[in-house]
Amino acid sequence: MRDLVVSAVFKTVEPEHLGLAGSIPVHLRDSRANSRTRSTDGNAGTMAVMTSRLTSYAHGGGCACKIAPGELERMVAGLLVPPPANSEARLVVGLDDGDDAAVVSLTAAGNLAVLSTVDFFTPVVDDPFDWGRIAAANALSDVYAMGGRPVLGVNLLCWPRDVLPLELATEVLRGGLAVATEAGVPLAGGHSVDDPEPKYGLAVTGLADPGRLLRNDAGRAGQPLSLTKPLGLGVLNNRHKTTGEVFAQAVDCMVALNAAAAAAALASGAVCATDITGFGLLGHVYKLARASGVTAVIDAASVPYLTGAREAAAAGYVSGGTHRNLSWVEPHTRFAASVGELDRLLLADPQTSGGLLIAGEIPGAPVVGELVPRGEFAVEVR
Repeated sequence: MRDLVVSAVFKTVEPEHLGLAGSIPVHLRDSRANSRTRSTDGNAGTMAVMTSRLTSYAHGGGCACKIAPGELERMVAGLLVPPPANSEARLVVGLDDGDDAAVVSLTAAGNLAVLSTVDFFTPVVDDPFDWGRIAAANALSDVYAMGGRPVLGVNLLCWPRDVLPLELATEVLRGGLAVATEAGVPLAGGHSVDDPEPKYGLAVTGLADPGRLLRNDAGRAGQPLSLTKPLGLGVLNNRHKTTGEVFAQAVDCMVALNAAAAAAALASGAVCATDITGFGLLGHVYKLARASGVTAVIDAASVPYLTGAREAAAAGYVSGGTHRNLSWVEPHTRFAASVGELDRLLLADPQTSGGLLIAGEIPGAPVVGELVPRGEFAVEVR
């Protein structure tokens, strides 16, 4: 764990000035060890040690803060227009099916597709360095989920500069840089905004062979569905935000890149995949099945979960995003009588930097279902 010691003058900020509900402290405590943030009160020799948690500055956390999928689709429905006639690139993947990244083909550059995506969110953990790592891994995942190779990232940082020390923001940026470096991706500059609520993420550019993309509209009946990371991140993160308990297994899962999984999918000949993030497994598999014109059958007993996830869900650490996801997919999903409320909530649990769902089999990834010819429902859970 990294201790952060900051010498700064802090001022009191009322909660209503932050636009956040409840009593909000203006100082920070590290989640694993009591990091100390020190400030002077203007009197010589007087030092105050003040502590609080990074996640307390956000109304939610991670991908659970996404706008509800149904609302989002209504919001962008009128934006599905043909690309400009004078565009220098041919749009290959756009808004149509809500895929993981936009893709254009550059005819002047030969057989080359350029991928573009952006992802950022509020603190999902109290450790600023880990938050940066998680946000970066999550943003890079969109490119991997399309079968691409990320080649450039830029930072997106929203920061309450009069509330949280800038040294803390540096820790977040260092975390993002660490994961980008691991991925072999230059992280060059970015954009910052003075914002009442901290947010961080990346805009990422990637490259791919346009003939070897992984798309969410390319699923075919008869293909198995493989999941490369266990579920349960949302309920564990919600428990962390509520109690301060640290779940190392969740952090390790979120910072893990999806690069190897994407490479294995391409090597196996897969053409259909998506990453599992804020809409939960049910939301993302519904989008895949709808776009592909098939029905996705999920075997609830085969879905892997992180240690402690079922217990956290049973204890009530379920986010509002889970209920919104479930409400969105329920009209399009048939649940077997054996699939109880707890399993339904976990299958709709918003994941932050989750794994890939691949139409095909790859080594080490459990098969959690299959695609079958389109039936009455887009998704069936047995």
